[in-house]
This record gives sequence, C-alpha cells and structure tokens, in this order.
Amino acid sequence: MSSPKALLLDHFYHIFIHAIEPFSLFRQERDYHHFLRLYAKHIEPIADTFAFCLLPNHGHFLIHTKAPHEQALPADAILPRQPSRHFSNLLNAYARHYNLKYRRLGPLFKRPFGRKEVDSIGYFKTLVVYIHRNAQHHGLVDDFREWPFTSYHLFLTEKPTRLKRETALAWFSDLDSFITGHVTPIDFTTIARYTLEP
Repeated sequence: MSSPKALLLDHFYHIFIHAIEPFSLFRQERDYHHFLRLYAKHIEPIADTFAFCLLPNHGHFLIHTKAPHEQALPADAILPRQPSRHFSNLLNAYARHYNLKYRRLGPLFKRPFGRKEVDSIGYFKTLVVYIHRNAQHHGLVDDFREWPFTSYHLFLTEKPTRLKRETALAWFSDLDSFITGHVTPIDFTTIARYTLEP
C-alpha cells in the first residue's frame, strides 16, 4: 500500500484515527480527557479544529491546517511546522501514556491515520453533522446528543472554547440551522464518499 500524502498547509481535512483491534483507545473517562489535552498541545499550533468526536476505538476531526504565517513559530524557525508530523507525535504520545497505564506493549493505532481533503461548503457541513452523530451511528447511544466526547455540546454554549465555533456556525448560517441540520435524519449510504470508515 502506498503512503498517504502529507497534510498540506492551509487546507481543510477530515482526520480519522482508529485503534488496532481488539484494543480500545479509551477505557476510562479520564482517557478521553487526557487525549484531548495532548491534542491541544500537539495540534493547536498547526491546525484549527471545527468538529470532533471520540469513540471507544476511533475518532474523527475536521481541521484546517494553518498557513505558515498563522503558526506560532520560534524566532529561529526556518521552515513551518508540518501537520503530519504533529499528528504522528500526538498519536505516539498517547500510545506511550496508554501502554504505560495499562501495562501493554506495541502499537495502539492503525497506521497511517486517515485523512481526506474537504473541498466544499457542502462537504464541510455534511462532515460536521456526520462527526457529531457518529456515536449514534455506531449504536453507542440512542441520541447523539447523549454522547459527551464530541464538540456538538460546545456549539450550544457561549463559554470560551478553542474550537472554531463561530466560523463553523457561519457555514450553517446560524445556530438554529446548525441544530436543524443535526436532528434531520441522515441516510449514511448517501454520504459514504465523505467518510473514511470501512
């Protein structure tokens, strides 16, 4: 299998991570929170995040990689930070933590992590809804709004967030349209081209 293309700067992507079966990525609630802390550390310098969902054995992210002038670079930096390297560092850091905590050895994530460029407003909106409804899609909850480890809840509050909430809402026009778009039933077969799951 050929290696995937490196993530380009100043591009939108759907990022998909998956555990090596049969291992789960998150065995306890605190594991989800630890992953999100590592995500902030490794990914915020190189990408903005518009939506995410973490499930027991996989996760989805909608991101926009930052252009060189948007990155917080050291004064002596010659080249911009490379997004693919930062995602690899994130997964490696979490795998080390997980293996130490649960006394296991070996890889935790399927490699390489999935990535697909998002190239239209329609794709963007469909993907936001797909990501937020993912726990319901996989039968973990009866209503996606019950799943706690998703960015959906961050759109319904005015509390400060690192998520690019206002930009994402603007793609839907307003919060009411955002909510309506999420509760309208989805035929997942019609959006298969937007997803990265098998």
